[in-house]
Amino acid sequence: MDAYATVICYHEATRHRFEGYARGPETLDWDAPPAPFRRYEGAPVQALPLAAARFEAPFSRLQQPVHGPAVPAGPEALGALLQLSFAISAWKSNGVERWALRCNPSSGNLHPTEAYVLAHGIHGLADGVHHYRAEDHVLERRADWPPGDGPPGLYLGLSSVIWREAWKYGERAFRYCQLDVGHAVACIAYAAALLGWQVEAVPGLPSAALAQLLGLDRHADFTAGRRDDVEREEPELLLALRGDAGAGAALPARAEGARWHGRASTIDPHPMYRWPIIDEVAAATAGAGDAPCAVATGAGGPPPLATADGGPGAVATILGRRSGQRYDIGGLMPAAVFFRLLDATLARPQPPWQTLAATGQIALLLFVHRVQGLAPGLYLLLRDAAPSLLAQLGPEFAAAGPVAGVDHLDLWLLRAIAPAGLRRIARSLCCHQDIAATACFSLAMLAPFEPVLRRDPGQYRALLRAAGLVGQVLYLEAEALGYRGTGIGCYFDDELHALLGLKDRQWQSLYAFAIGVPLPDTRLETTAPYVGRPVAA
Repeated sequence: MDAYATVICYHEATRHRFEGYARGPETLDWDAPPAPFRRYEGAPVQALPLAAARFEAPFSRLQQPVHGPAVPAGPEALGALLQLSFAISAWKSNGVERWALRCNPSSGNLHPTEAYVLAHGIHGLADGVHHYRAEDHVLERRADWPPGDGPPGLYLGLSSVIWREAWKYGERAFRYCQLDVGHAVACIAYAAALLGWQVEAVPGLPSAALAQLLGLDRHADFTAGRRDDVEREEPELLLALRGDAGAGAALPARAEGARWHGRASTIDPHPMYRWPIIDEVAAATAGAGDAPCAVATGAGGPPPLATADGGPGAVATILGRRSGQRYDIGGLMPAAVFFRLLDATLARPQPPWQTLAATGQIALLLFVHRVQGLAPGLYLLLRDAAPSLLAQLGPEFAAAGPVAGVDHLDLWLLRAIAPAGLRRIARSLCCHQDIAATACFSLAMLAPFEPVLRRDPGQYRALLRAAGLVGQVLYLEAEALGYRGTGIGCYFDDELHALLGLKDRQWQSLYAFAIGVPLPDTRLETTAPYVGRPVAA
């Protein structure tokens, strides 16, 4: 089976349907979940400063192009960047159990994404590869590189421990891991913006080369568990943290002769299931990294996003972001807030849009429940999606028309629907979850699919990551405006397509999301992370 057919087979097999969910475990041992943190036993450790507060700025700083002067690279700046992207943001407990929340959201709070710092010529960091251990906010030095020439470089490699998701979600886990990579990339880009750094994906780096660079192909270092597919990490992509992504192509040569340290800790000593289809789609979509990213500027793109004085701080917003668990069904959203949230999803030459390709292709199908001044119903924000999407819709949407008075937003009212009926539809399509119906609005992300994958099956990862990145923008923008978002990975693919009259795989739904007025859960206790660690003044 060729790569394209493998991807299509995987996507079809992992659909949730009214008559049955995608294949997953029949039982879960909640007393023995996969380890949420990886560590490398025997690797030298370097503590990082908790320095994020030093770089506090108005949240509007994240809504503008990156501007200098750039903060010098070093342990303090890197500590702040990792604190705002991968670190623990809080501990939660219910009196019996205790678990960590992190700055980068994850399906089921399972956090498959691991981060590796690659440095050369950076003051205060040894040249080589360092694993970020979020549990303790430290770097574990995995590899020492031999001395080399050239300008300083600082990179971040991402991998996925797919089993963390597969343990709970079975075959659909590969989808969720890619969404999580998109969330993580956006977190990195936002954190870097506070340092005046422009993050770029390094193009043209084959997956095998990235695995070798990060030490993920050193199988003898990953033998603590019983099964290779459980313990290994899937290489995802490499990010240049201060621009100059082109220089990343020289890293494999610089890493030749590296001296490696440490052995990986166990993820799951007693796995109960196997999902070989995940290995198949991972191999079929392994490629040469993310494509170079270009975002339209000037007349070719939307106007700059308007910014307002005051408002919350960027650091406080990032560290305070939470996923909504329950929404106030009586909560209303002003139309200005709704349009602002949609406007923030348009790809512009600012973080995080310049980091990943394909982000502009995602169209948003909106279930508008309670937005003042807007009729409840189905709306469609095309963003940069081809207008041909409208032509793909069923004949029942022939009377759809653009919403007036929303400036540059390509927003269409597809159909007004009575509130009770709309809530029933939204709830049913999102695996009968109330959160899709009690939010002020929920949405489905639609992406061009079959034509894109025929050209390059590896774009399956890119499209899912793009959806995750859009979700992270919505998370932070909603948080800054006093609302709360939540990603929804469980939805009925075919039934959502049928609602729109989509007959083939030209467009596919890849992610769902909801934003509303959150209801606090008073049963949970929240405590601060890294208690006892000094905070950089």
